[in-house]
Formats: sequence, C-alpha cells, structure tokens
Amino acid sequence: MSLIVQNLGKHYGDLAVFSHVSLQVAPGEFVAIVGESGVGKSTLLNCMAGLDSWDAGSVSLDGVDLGTLSDDQRALLRREKVGFVFQAFHVLPHLDVAQNVALPLLLLGQHDDARVQAMLAAVGLAGLGARLPQQLSGGQLQRVAIARALIHRPSLLLADEPTGNLDPTTAARVMDALVAQTREHGAALVLVTHSETAAARADRVLHLSSEGITG
Repeated sequence: MSLIVQNLGKHYGDLAVFSHVSLQVAPGEFVAIVGESGVGKSTLLNCMAGLDSWDAGSVSLDGVDLGTLSDDQRALLRREKVGFVFQAFHVLPHLDVAQNVALPLLLLGQHDDARVQAMLAAVGLAGLGARLPQQLSGGQLQRVAIARALIHRPSLLLADEPTGNLDPTTAARVMDALVAQTREHGAALVLVTHSETAAARADRVLHLSSEGITG
C-alpha cells in the first residue's frame, strides 16, 4: 500500500499542531518519524489512519483520499488494510491472548486458529495463547499487540511508540518481532518513536516539527 500525505495541517483552536507536512511511504518501506514531545507525532499517525481529522491537505491510502470517506468507510478501510500498534497495548483484559490476536479476523468474518497460533509463535509467544493479559509482562503484551495488528495481513502498519514503556533489552526484542513480521508480510511500516535505537532500524528517518517534516 502506498501512503501519500500532502501539505497536511492540524490545529487545536488557534494553536497549530503541525503544518505543511508532506511525505510518501512506498509499499514495503519502513519509515520512522521522530521529533520533540508535543510536535504532534501521534496526532499525525492518527491522521494517517483516518482516526483523527485535519484542517488542511490530504491523506491518501492506495489512491483513496481519506478526506472523501465517511467515518464508516474509513473504519472499513482500516479493518481491511491497516494495522495499528499503540504504546499502551490496548489489549482486552477479559479475552485471552489468542482471542485478542484473533479480533481483527473476527471483525472481517474470518476464523483461522492455525494462523493465530503461527503468528503467536512468530512473535515469540508460542504456548501462551490461553493466558490472560494480566499474566504477561509488558514486553509480552506489546508482542500480543504486534501479533494482533498483523494477523489480518494489512499492507500498512502504524506503530506509536511501541517500545516507549519497555527496558532496552525488551525493546530490542519487540523491535525484532515488529520488523521481522512486517518484512515477512511485505507491509509498509510507519513508526513514531523517541528512541534513536529504534529509528536507526528504519529505511528512512523523518523529523517532524511544528513547521513541517524533513528527512
């Protein structure tokens, strides 16, 4: 999936979060976005997914202008083609690991336990499918989130500070799983991060400021 952001601007009242942001992400490319706190990195990522609105410019996924879609149409596009990894995991505590990972498939009307088990093994969680989230470490929970984001084989993965709450060793393992799985599935990856170590693994690093984006 190609991602094209053109001259994007976002304001909260009179306050500009960012302006004149333009970038392109090619299919299969890994792009990291870095910048100081408060410059709108997470907001930009949410705009790329159509989860947040913007005041100027456009976001296009695979040639589809998100600004022309209704909320329901954006949700359907995300469900089919986009995966999202949050810093805070956002796993459902009442579902076990396998059920959490399987959620995107269920939303698409699919059921494939073999794929779920294979994905758990791929991110280093083999044999843990029956555990509840509260029985896992932070690093394991983040790998559950990665497995869930990739289980429906999206063509674009958006990751918001996925290692921000993890110690360096665990963060490296999570990045290993994230990069390996996106490469294996040929997905484009956009990573928002404060971590220079994580950003260094990207094909390209872009720097976001209130004036725009450079790389």
